[in-house]
Parts: sequence; structure tokens; C-alpha cells
Amino acid sequence: MEIEWIKCPICGKKTRDKIREDTIIKNFPVFCPKCKQEILINVEQFKITVIREPAAKPQSR
Repeated sequence: MEIEWIKCPICGKKTRDKIREDTIIKNFPVFCPKCKQEILINVEQFKITVIREPAAKPQSR
């Protein structure tokens, strides 16, 4: 079974998490210790896709 580190989509450095080839993850928050950012990702068969969060809506009064 092959295992790889999850790499930060912003800076490309390794995070503290590993995935196997059969790993399926949805809406997973990954923190990068290098660039100090948290990113939501989906993972399926080593393919990582970044989830863009929608902009905050203004509150109506």
C-alpha cells in the first residue's frame, strides 16, 4: 500500500498528515505549519482538490 504526505496547495511543503492510496476525504481542514494557513480539501486516490469557501454574506437588518 502506497502512502504519501499531504502537501500544502499554497506553498507546496509537507503538512503533518499522510494519506494512503485508498483514502477518501471530504471537507478536511489541513493546516500548513510553513505558511500558517488552514485550507479545506477533498482527497480521492491521491488527487487533492481545494474547496473555495464562499464569501461571507452581509447580514440584513
